[in-house]
Amino acid sequence: MATTLLVQRADQRISVIRINQQVGSGEGFRPAVMQEALIADAGGEYVLWSEREQIARTVAAVTILPHTLLTRAMTTTASEKLAAGKARVGLALKPGQVPSELKPGYRVQIIHAHHTWQARLLAPSALVDSVVEQRNGTTMVTVVVDSAAAPEIGAHAADGDIVIVELSGER
Repeated sequence: MATTLLVQRADQRISVIRINQQVGSGEGFRPAVMQEALIADAGGEYVLWSEREQIARTVAAVTILPHTLLTRAMTTTASEKLAAGKARVGLALKPGQVPSELKPGYRVQIIHAHHTWQARLLAPSALVDSVVEQRNGTTMVTVVVDSAAAPEIGAHAADGDIVIVELSGER
């Protein structure tokens, strides 16, 4: 009797994706942050474990905490992340201009740091879209900023006068 009951209940369970590490808004879903969880099929909108390869091609629409069961509303494509009024700007930064271990999804400040010791905040909370370390020591960082600030940020980046500051608690 107990065996029959276990078999019946096993049929009512589904395999879904559980996030095991915090994933910041705009950050991609690496395979290491996803794990399989068996739950009772209550007709929820959870993402099935079998869809994990598709999810790996998306980004978090919001910050997702560890031990959260993933739903479609928590994911978005990179193109959806670039909403109206926003622009993606590429920055080539030298050591000392960018924090170590910067990752997509982090929130940063973008500062114009002129060689005359004058500094001016250009973007108080930019979203890091991608980070690529080059062999020559340069770090290529793409950020999403207000489109009104993008031309000035791009111009100062071309002059080498941009510094990125990671915001505490904004991962």
